This record gives sequence, structure tokens and C-alpha cells, in this order.
Amino acid sequence: MSIRLFDCRPRADYEVGHVPGAVHLDPETTLSTPSADPSIGGRHPLPDPHALGAAFADAGIGPDTFVLALDEGTGWAARCWWLLRHLGHDACGTVDIRAYSGPLVSEAPRLERAAFLPRVRDDDLIDADEILARLDDRSLALLDARSPERWRGDAEPLDPVAGRIPGARNAFFELPLPDDATEPPELVAYCGSGVTACVVAQRLVLAGREDVRLYPGSFSEWCRNPSNPIERGDP
Repeated sequence: MSIRLFDCRPRADYEVGHVPGAVHLDPETTLSTPSADPSIGGRHPLPDPHALGAAFADAGIGPDTFVLALDEGTGWAARCWWLLRHLGHDACGTVDIRAYSGPLVSEAPRLERAAFLPRVRDDDLIDADEILARLDDRSLALLDARSPERWRGDAEPLDPVAGRIPGARNAFFELPLPDDATEPPELVAYCGSGVTACVVAQRLVLAGREDVRLYPGSFSEWCRNPSNPIERGDP
């Protein structure tokens, strides 16, 4: 099995300097689709799986490639991990390159296309309609990866409405998982736009919860639908 490094930071940061051998995967155009209407899919909609599979193939990811996705603690490396897993490629890990102290280069490595075949999972997503229909279902636990201030609705710097999906617990992605986060029968991770929620999802999978689902539209989609209820303050 070969190991390939993939830098998930913005292109400008990658071009200034990156770990030798790291291939760039653009967060806005590869790991998400530009959003024309955040009320449908949120601010960072999931890319088309077949287009993404072609991008992974072009980047040199094959069936025997172990992917090491890099970022600076933004959640995009975990988003890469989740997308690969969503397409059936589980051989992936993540690294925060702020801990890296080695040399940086500006030259991009030469790429050779690989045979990446998407095998799209059908059990790792949930949509707004199902969440809305199950808000009173105690077997479904929602984990909100945003900061406590945004979860409470004290501040909202990115979306037009502050607050959270009713009943959601806070599981800020920069902190360890809550002690009992793995206990509910069903788990859903969400955030503002489906990026840092992938950090929480990855931790849950590593803790043994292979069945965690992602709400990709997250709060940026939820809050733009006037019929969706919103909760604020402490529980």
C-alpha cells in the first residue's frame, strides 16, 4: 500500500509552502461544490460523487492508496476523510500540519492518474426532512460541532439566523467528544456547513460508532427554511 499526502488548505496557502510530495485538494471546488443557494445543500454542498471520484483518480488515489489528509485544524482534512469513506475508500487518516516542523516547498508534485472507483455508501447521510420528522425521537441524537457560542445562539458570524436544531447537543470540534456521546442508538453530526461536523464524525468512528451519519447541509441549510424550528440558549 502506498501513502499519499493531500493538502486540504486553500490553494493560496498551498502555493506559499506545503509538505514535500503533498497534492492539493481544493476545499471549495473539489471537497465541496460552489453554493448558488445555501437553502439547498448549505454553504458547502457535497460534490457529485462521480465527479469527485474522477478528481480523486486524477490526484493519484487508487485502491491501494492510503491517504493522509492535511489541514491547519479547519476541518477540511476530516471532510476529505469523510468523502473518501462515503465513496468506499476507508484507507485515510488526518494530520494537523501545525505540528509539522520540517521543510516546505512550493512546487507541486507530478501526478499519475490512478484507478479510483466510487462505491457510494447509502447509510452515512441524513437530510433535513428526516431530522424534522424525528425531532421528538429520543433515539436520534444530534451533535452540533460548532462553538458553544454559536450553538447557544449568542453569536452567528456566517449564517442569517442564530441558534441550533432543537434538541442538539454541543460537541465543539476543537474539544474532545462529550463522555456519553457514543451512547445514543443513532448519531448525527452537523455544524455550520458540513465541514467541522466531519471532525466529530471521524472521532465517533474511531470510538467504534461506524453508524454515525452526517447532515451535510447542516445549520446553514436548516436556518434558511422558515418552517424549520430553531432553539436558543441553554437547554
